[in-house]
Amino acid sequence: MTQPNAATIKPVINADWWRGAVIYQVYPRSFQDTTGDGYGDLPGVTKRLPYIASLGVDGIWLSPFFTSPMADMGYDVSDYRNVDKLFGTLDDFDILVAEAHRLGLKVIIDQVISHTSDQHPWFVDSRASRTNSKADWYVWANPKPDGTAPNNWLSVFGGPAWEWDGVRKQYYMHNFLTSQPDLNFHNTEVQDALLDTVRFWLDRGVDGFRLDTVNYYFHDKALRNNPPLDEEGAFGLDAPDVNPYGMQNHLYDKTQSENIEFLKRFRTLLDRYDGRMTVGEVGDGARSLKTVAAYTSGNDKLNMCYTFDLLGPDFTAEHIRNSVDGFHKAVTDGWVCWAFSNHDVVRHVSRFTESGAEREHIAKLAFSVLASLRGSICLYQGEELGLTEAELAFEDLRDPYGIRFWPAFKGRDGCRTPMVWETGSPNAGFSTAEKPWLPVPYDHGLLAVDGQERKPDTVLHHYRETLAFRKSHGPLIDGDMTFLDSNQDVLAFTRSKAGESLLFVFNLTREPVDFLLPKGVVVKDILPMPGFSATMNQQVVKLDGLDGFSALIA
Repeated sequence: MTQPNAATIKPVINADWWRGAVIYQVYPRSFQDTTGDGYGDLPGVTKRLPYIASLGVDGIWLSPFFTSPMADMGYDVSDYRNVDKLFGTLDDFDILVAEAHRLGLKVIIDQVISHTSDQHPWFVDSRASRTNSKADWYVWANPKPDGTAPNNWLSVFGGPAWEWDGVRKQYYMHNFLTSQPDLNFHNTEVQDALLDTVRFWLDRGVDGFRLDTVNYYFHDKALRNNPPLDEEGAFGLDAPDVNPYGMQNHLYDKTQSENIEFLKRFRTLLDRYDGRMTVGEVGDGARSLKTVAAYTSGNDKLNMCYTFDLLGPDFTAEHIRNSVDGFHKAVTDGWVCWAFSNHDVVRHVSRFTESGAEREHIAKLAFSVLASLRGSICLYQGEELGLTEAELAFEDLRDPYGIRFWPAFKGRDGCRTPMVWETGSPNAGFSTAEKPWLPVPYDHGLLAVDGQERKPDTVLHHYRETLAFRKSHGPLIDGDMTFLDSNQDVLAFTRSKAGESLLFVFNLTREPVDFLLPKGVVVKDILPMPGFSATMNQQVVKLDGLDGFSALIA
């Protein structure tokens, strides 16, 4: 029998590779500098891809690297089809993708399409007159008769969400910086142009998109005022409690029903390519689960979303159970991506610890919990080393959010300091520059990759062992999850799939506890969880403070 030509055989692509996947977030400007200018770059990411692959993750998520004036660290795009010279070139990106794929890693890029930079050619044209071809590509509105802004909408970064333009003699809307004008998604030409930029990266081989502020795309056409938040003294999760933004119920400036149809258009485009995916960032306060359900249901919009539920200070069994259980009850046919840290929040080791002595243990425990949950998970560079939030002086800040609200809110620079690679090297091996874009904390340098590689019980090795444990058990990838009741502050649940059932018990308190297994739960074999010491005597699991237990059950 004649064999088909090898060149005509297409590799089998698992379209659902993202379901249960582990994604490693890379913040390129802080990952690895190869030019000595103090900024990380795409060749630096390529250089370190073997390290990322060695962790056992399935892919990388690259924070923005597009052409930008960098007012908001690249989340203000001025050219969606090019790489900013700070990070390299399009050729550098293509090399990165090829090397990632060779190592078995998927590549997800940050797509920031709710707004652009004010230096984007689209906005330059739009603000030039009220009659040009792009006049309606952004959200413009006339002032009130007294000259004030059209309504009471606020910017996440402080102040009104409106900026006056003297040429058009109108206000334009900006949910973030004044230099980040919001695109008008009610104009289908805008949607078409944005989808064309998505196609550009699909054709270059990217495997997926992290959609920044995915519920901010549309605004209320009538520009109705937002009402105050009903809950007394409450602030939304979208802003720290020093920012009045959290005092409004954001009914009209985001999360509009029209977004559903655009997400369907986005999905239709992706479905023309094999094995591509989307994960959306949903910042919608108390409505987040309802929004996630709407955006991920029906298999015709987003593949999955993540919310801010686990990105706050609460590391208790009750909170985690309520967050996970609440998601699975609200989102019956969608999928979630869980994370404890990212580039926008204080590193979780600092949020969850009560003393410095707990750092390493909390880092291990938190990851064991995360890796056991039902859903995909995102890791943020440096968390596998147990890095804490960096304490920076005001003069070292680069984040406009932190500069705006200092000293009540110190911004996001503390979680964005450079990755540490080499103990004792200048800037811990991140850069040869005399002064990198953000300083490298001395205590971070002591946790560098090379030092942790040489020791057997480090946080780094715990991450590798835990990911190997996760991959070796099918129920942890996409199996069912059932919580077990307890009258103690203990997180207990089972994961099951195809005849295999696993039991997990986590004590997130500082005190020892005994957990009595419910009737009907029969342990067949204890599966020692990396890094923990819990034991079992008959039907009682005995856990130390901040301890975990896992077993194969009947």
